Amino acid sequence: MESVPELLFIAGEWRDAKDGARFTVEDPADGSALAEVADAGEGDAAAALDAAVAAQAAWGATAPRERGELLRSAFELLTERRDEFAQVISLEMGKPLAEAAGEVTYGAEFFRWFSEEAVRVHGRWMSAPDGKSRLLTAKRPVGPCLFVTPWNFPLAMGTRKIGPAIAAGCTMVVKPAQQTPLTMLKLAELLSEVGLPAGVLNVLPTTSAGPVVSALMADVRLRKVSFTGSTGVGKVLVKQSADNLQRVSMELGGNAPFLVFEDADIPAAVDGAMVAKMRNMGEACTSANRFLVHADVAGGFAAALGERMGALRVGRGQDDGVQVGPLIDAAAVDSVSKLVSDAVDDGARVVTGGERAEGKGHFYPPTVLLDVPPTAEINAVEVFGPVAPITTFTTEDEAIAAANDTEYGLASYAYTRDLARTLRLAEKLEFGMLGINTGLVSNPAAPFGGVKASGFGREGGFEGIEEYLDTTYVALPAG
Repeated sequence: MESVPELLFIAGEWRDAKDGARFTVEDPADGSALAEVADAGEGDAAAALDAAVAAQAAWGATAPRERGELLRSAFELLTERRDEFAQVISLEMGKPLAEAAGEVTYGAEFFRWFSEEAVRVHGRWMSAPDGKSRLLTAKRPVGPCLFVTPWNFPLAMGTRKIGPAIAAGCTMVVKPAQQTPLTMLKLAELLSEVGLPAGVLNVLPTTSAGPVVSALMADVRLRKVSFTGSTGVGKVLVKQSADNLQRVSMELGGNAPFLVFEDADIPAAVDGAMVAKMRNMGEACTSANRFLVHADVAGGFAAALGERMGALRVGRGQDDGVQVGPLIDAAAVDSVSKLVSDAVDDGARVVTGGERAEGKGHFYPPTVLLDVPPTAEINAVEVFGPVAPITTFTTEDEAIAAANDTEYGLASYAYTRDLARTLRLAEKLEFGMLGINTGLVSNPAAPFGGVKASGFGREGGFEGIEEYLDTTYVALPAG
């Protein structure tokens, strides 16, 4: 931890907050202090945006190949230092080291993907339908951006935004989550090391997220906002963006259904459920939140999943063999515990887990619940913990209706061997992403995003860089 910067990063320099304020970053495994980090205020936000604005013209004019090569260098160095970053992620967020290393690999891939997309930005040339003129379109950077990133993937949720912004030629201000600022500060250091010009990336750790973000969004020079977090906060930011008509991308809450049909390969479905549920201890917006299982196979599926979940080793993320780390804070444990207790009171049966852990740290055991009533609160909200509530169905139409019975529409999963059913699900499920016979949908080469209350805009894939580009149309006489 001694090598991790603990200051604000503005205009290529490490600075204290203007008022000298600092805050403590805690280890969720035991509540101990990891670091004291500079705590940005509104004056620091103004300085960061000043730096981004000052750097925009020159950065936007750099050759696409130059931006791409810089991202490629960042990918290579981040990959080389995977274990260093994994240690920091594990310490401040809680996830096991192996999973933290997986996040570094995943997060670095956004730099590699967008290093290749940087040189593929293009417009078009065509004749007008009447033949009297020519139509030319060109792409150019949106301009200075604000990124607000969450605590659950402190590296990958940053690289997923920073990668396309760099590729497109945008400058940026990043406000990492209060619980996990260290990873982003370390990433800023790495990007500076590979040659990112001063002012292109600015990082503001803060305990005053509302005032800092509001101050930035009130400035007409800010042209784009990308937020990953709760739907409630996302709605506030969308309203604030209206004053200056800022471009907005919102990756918000989820309530992912995991459908298991009667014809499913049950061992494969259990394997997929372990991935979809237990990635990041269930603290992921794409996490399988509701398990909708055909009544004919629910008992066997629940028993097998309970056996696998119950065998997972819970502990401090840095300890050997640990597969499930702590949740992010005490409030998270309280929320998960209450949802489980309420479901049991409503008639659900505990297959494994179900009781919060004693002692230090914010731990909750992997839990499987069977016979969860469709009306239970745990089916209506984002659990954000290692709990798999199973509700049964008897027909395909019933399963689809239950899956769509949510305001959210981010990720969904289904296990079936029926190709025609797969096509029906793709057409009828109201979600931005669907995994068929897989528990993992996230991929830097694919467009990540949702519909309904899960937000709008896409990150990753060919679509990802378009979020950072404006289109200019030029009309030319034919002759």
